[in-house]
Parts: sequence; C-alpha cells; structure tokens
Amino acid sequence: MAQFPNEEGADGSFERQPDEFRDWVETPEAGRYHLYVCKACPWAHRAWLTRNLMGLAEVVSVNFVDPIRDEKGWAFREGEGHGLDDVEGFDYLSEAYEKTDPDFDERVTVPVLWDKQAKRIVNNSEDDICEMWAGVFKPLAQRPVDLFPEDLKSEQAALSQEIYENVNNGVYEAGFASSQSAYEDAFRKLFDTLEKLEGRLAGGGPYLFGDRIVETDYRLFCTLVRFDAVYFGHFKCNLKRITDYPALQTYLEKIYHSPGIAETVNFNQIKRHYYYTHDDLNPSRIVPAGPELGWV
Repeated sequence: MAQFPNEEGADGSFERQPDEFRDWVETPEAGRYHLYVCKACPWAHRAWLTRNLMGLAEVVSVNFVDPIRDEKGWAFREGEGHGLDDVEGFDYLSEAYEKTDPDFDERVTVPVLWDKQAKRIVNNSEDDICEMWAGVFKPLAQRPVDLFPEDLKSEQAALSQEIYENVNNGVYEAGFASSQSAYEDAFRKLFDTLEKLEGRLAGGGPYLFGDRIVETDYRLFCTLVRFDAVYFGHFKCNLKRITDYPALQTYLEKIYHSPGIAETVNFNQIKRHYYYTHDDLNPSRIVPAGPELGWV
C-alpha cells in the first residue's frame, strides 16, 4: 500500500498532487500576509529560509505547525520549535484550506501563504512564494538579495527544474514508490543527478553558478541537509551519502554555516516527522538516534 494512495500511479510510482492555490500578491502590504510552515518539510523550509534571508521577517509573520502529522493533518500544538496559531486560531492547517475552498478534499500541504485581511490562502506553492519574495516583496525587504538574476534566467530555470524532478521530488519518488521498477527508476535518476551536480561544483563552485548564490542553491540545500539523516535510510536512497561526495558535502557545509541558515535547520523535527509520520514506511515509529553529523 502506498503512503498516499491518491498519489500512486498505475505503475507504483509516486505522483505528487499539484499545488491547489496559485494566486499572486500584486501589491504587498507589510503585516498583511502570514506564512504557515513546518520546519521538517523541505518545501516549507525553502519558503521560510528565503523569507529570512531577504529580511522579510517584519513584513510577513510566521507560525510553525507540529512536525508530527496525524490523521487530521498538520496541527498547531505547543512544543519545542512549534506552537499555537496566533493569527487565526486554527487548530489544524486544514481549517485554512476549508475556509478558502470548502470543497477542497486533497492532501493539506505546507507552506501556505495566508492573507490575514481577505482570510484566505493566497498560495501554497513554495516556488511561487519564493518568486514573490524576490519580486513583488523585494521593495519591502531589508536585504533585497537577488535570488533570480535576470542574466541567469533560462539556465537557472532549467537547472531548478532538473533538481526538482530528480532530487527534491526524486527522493520522495524513491521513498514512496510501491513497485520495484518505480523505485529503481527514481533511484537511478536521483544518483545520476547527484553525480552531475558533484562534477559541476567540483569544476566551478563554490555554488551552482560560481560565486553567485541564487534560489536554486537553497532549493538543493533543503534536500541535501536532510539526506544523510533521513533520505539515505528512510527513503532507501542508499547508494551514497552526501558526505561521500566531496564537492557536495563542502557545498552543503558552506551554505549551512552561512549567516542565518543553521538556525532554520531542526534535525530533531526533521527526523521525528519522517520516521514517525510515515507509518506505512516505518510502522514501529522508532526514530533513529543517529547519524552523527560532524559538520553540524
């Protein structure tokens, strides 16, 4: 049985549901928008991390859900690194979805960009949200970094798509596959792409586009930082660890130790979310004590 039966292809592959809400903020107002995220989720992590990097913390508020997702979905519970919803008073993030679209009956996901004035979800696509930070929200940012340089537009878009398909989503396609063939196909694409990225960084780093760090780097980072602790074992992505790739490991450490990054990485929440929530993959719900990551 698949972890998410409604997202299982006929061949046993994992077919991620599309993001439902794709509206765009045209003229942002400080204090109007709110971000709901889970620190364990790589998709939500990227939206939160880039918000912080651009200095939008005083413009867009944030709440963190419990990393343990139960049968009702993402919950707002008091705990270490997460808490109650202090904006709308929701008990579950599903309430935001229901308030926006009463007919919504798909899987509730993070991140969510919420409009506190209109009382509705604006967008639940991390790709769109990051582009909005770098675009329409840029005039309000304290540190308006250029996450999407115009001169790299086409090359960056192509690399971002490849990383999304084969690495970001690739680990999930391996982990949630319900057939051997679907798993092996995702596994091969994942490690072929990691080898390609290793060569790219070894030949021209320190970042994917040389000396310039862009949104694509944070896109890759949010998967790499979870890889050895979770994806290697839990998702059976066990050909190599990231630490076995010298250039990728150096790259991972360089980004992790950059100002403001490490504070967004919570390995306790990451491991508890995956190993406890994915009970189809880990019925015992035992959370591994390791691994020891010497670079953290």
